Amino acid sequence: MASAGIRVLVCDDNREFCALLKEYFASTPDIELVGEAHNGLDALQAINETRPDVLILDLIMPYLDGIGVLERLGQTGLKARPKILVLSALGQESFARRVFEMGADYYLVKPFDLDLLGTRVRELAAGKVAPGTTRMAPGAQAGYRSLEEVHQLIRELGVPPHVKGYRYLGDAVLMVLQQPELLGAVTKGLYPAVARHYRTTASRVERAIRHAIALAWDRSSDRLSAALGHLDGSRAKPTNSEFIALVADRLRAGYKAS
Repeated sequence: MASAGIRVLVCDDNREFCALLKEYFASTPDIELVGEAHNGLDALQAINETRPDVLILDLIMPYLDGIGVLERLGQTGLKARPKILVLSALGQESFARRVFEMGADYYLVKPFDLDLLGTRVRELAAGKVAPGTTRMAPGAQAGYRSLEEVHQLIRELGVPPHVKGYRYLGDAVLMVLQQPELLGAVTKGLYPAVARHYRTTASRVERAIRHAIALAWDRSSDRLSAALGHLDGSRAKPTNSEFIALVADRLRAGYKAS
């Protein structure tokens, strides 16, 4: 009798990403996608119902996030606990250590190649991956800065922390540090990615960021203008993408909070 395939459960609130994984795993005879969940509460129920060999778990989900799922799994004491592969856009080592302490087996930082994901699923199922392993995207670890550093810099540039655009900017900059190509797809890639994290729309993210930058410009236009090199000799207010690029470039260049 042929051996059963590796049973995989995907827990991610990005339905397009889940559809992509479903299509990919359909082409892998040795891996079977047994279900998907789009929030943490449904994830826990699906784990009990499907008994997967490997759980692919995103950290940012509504109702109960990935950290909450790990906490609940640690409390339930499942007899057949799945191997847990955590997905995240954040490459901070201290954050990875935290999820390992909570029972995750592998930490994969976005973006990643689907074939790499398939390989890691096979290795986890076979016990060939040492628990507590992290895989960064190429260049991600070197370009990574903490959210606190991002927020510190945008505050110094005049963005008030009480507006929604402040939080959206922080996430947008982190994503650009991880995936620089997003600066070339701000409308179709970056805004929707931030919007998914906050359960809102891309247009609202764009407007909130624009409003935050306008407030920063009103507060300290001289400082922003100088930081941006006067943008073609003008003192025009920076666009969203120009502001995000400025913050990301400064962080890559080794910015230190003052």
